[in-house]
Amino acid sequence: MAEGARQRGGAAAAAAAAGEQAPPAGQASAGDTGVALKKEIGLVSACGIIVGNIIGSGIFVSPKGVLENAGSVGLALVVWIVTGLITAVGALCYAELGVTIPKSGGDYSYVKDIFGGLAGFLRLWIAVLVIYPTNQAVIALTFSNYVLQPLFPTCFPPETGLRLLAAVCLLLLTWVNCASVRWATRVQDVFTAGKLLALALIIIMGIVQICRGQYYWLQPSQAFESFVEPDVGLIALAFLQGSFAYGGWNFLNYVTEELVDPYRNLPRAIYISIPLVTFVYVFANIAYVTAMSPQELLASNAVAVTFGEKLLGVMSWIMPISVALSTFGGVNGSLFTSSRLFFAGAREGHLPSLLAMIHIKRCTPIPALLFTCVSTLLMLVTSDMYTLINYVGFINYLFYGVTVAGQIVLRWKKPDIPRPIKVNLIFPVIYLLFWAFLLVFSLYSEPVVCGIGLAIMLTGVPVYFLGVHWKNKPECFDKLVDRLTFVGQRFCVVVYPGEAARKEEGSGEERSPIYTPPAGGEGEGQAEKAAVES
Repeated sequence: MAEGARQRGGAAAAAAAAGEQAPPAGQASAGDTGVALKKEIGLVSACGIIVGNIIGSGIFVSPKGVLENAGSVGLALVVWIVTGLITAVGALCYAELGVTIPKSGGDYSYVKDIFGGLAGFLRLWIAVLVIYPTNQAVIALTFSNYVLQPLFPTCFPPETGLRLLAAVCLLLLTWVNCASVRWATRVQDVFTAGKLLALALIIIMGIVQICRGQYYWLQPSQAFESFVEPDVGLIALAFLQGSFAYGGWNFLNYVTEELVDPYRNLPRAIYISIPLVTFVYVFANIAYVTAMSPQELLASNAVAVTFGEKLLGVMSWIMPISVALSTFGGVNGSLFTSSRLFFAGAREGHLPSLLAMIHIKRCTPIPALLFTCVSTLLMLVTSDMYTLINYVGFINYLFYGVTVAGQIVLRWKKPDIPRPIKVNLIFPVIYLLFWAFLLVFSLYSEPVVCGIGLAIMLTGVPVYFLGVHWKNKPECFDKLVDRLTFVGQRFCVVVYPGEAARKEEGSGEERSPIYTPPAGGEGEGQAEKAAVES
């Protein structure tokens, strides 16, 4: 790793010698304290990242997963509320971890620092290999489907056209994210506001319907009338569907180092965003059943579109446009956060070091963004991505629980490290009990799917020992990697971030480390130490 660091330094010097311009005044150069990710994400943008990543196409297209398993409108609404509360509990646990281990990378960084390099690498491996590329590809395809649907009113859009438009969406948003953090957050803010306005329209129309007396399915006698035989297993499935609908609540932790005053804005963003999303989910579902019976809702492939056709008349085109805007913002948010996960993994030595480099002027992780984009484009050409999502959804949820368990372990192993936020231990215990219930049921109901997911994750074990743990690789291999890194640096005009202590923007005080990752021995790179004011 030391040799690789020297090579990176030499490449940076070569790039400068090749005529690249120095960073603007006021920004550290690579030879000084080093360029670094800028703190440009304020409270509004932080809320936009959480809300924009949670609210995708699901609430517009198919909220029926919860309803069909809950068996009644009333119980479905209870599931949405309880799942929102559990999500808030998990987010609070992540908030404590986010300011105790204030590094970008989210649960990957926390699992690696608490449980060791192999555990962290497996989390990163499954995210790099399947989770992010497939999710981004599916969201981009949903966007292209709703954009092209008006052009093909009597049939499905051609598959080639869908994939090409999805690719254009990915390329455009990758360019925006490479160009500027500020541009990327502005796009996220605008499209998050757009989807909230569309959902506000749905909720307002639902209120109007209630005022007109259209609340038959909301009366207690009807709301809890089951149309399927009550079953604990089905209720567990309803909670599992609800948990997936709230997915993305932890994405802000991936960009902790770019938050303005993370010790204040990280918890504030959570306090604002999770209740807001819960409110929107519950009242949007209430609005749907004021215009549709449960049977009509379950029969619809796009609930918001059917809702709009029933109540908006000639203005019903608003709903498919809203879904398209929502998914466009979802792709942007996923690209933004996933690139930071890969950036953090490379910085720790778990991915090629090129992915941990940032542009000398724009301070954006261009190699990580390009890697995310290319892996997603590759998923667009495969027909098995929906199958892959089913296989690894269980693994993704597994690591949520492992991360929250790590919070308890860290309290025990390092009780004296500073914790700007310290939640009561009852919160992680509540979350872990809920998580264990869903996890055990998932294993019981779908053992083959869960087993395949575990097998996919375990393919990362030999990769870890060959790529990370094995230090004395052949010299020809190291030279090849160094050469590719050098070429990548020249192409992207990037350098490795400086590891010197930073000064807080607008303050003359240095930041001193509050948490030091476990000593190496497994081949990890030295992480850039995050800090709080001494």
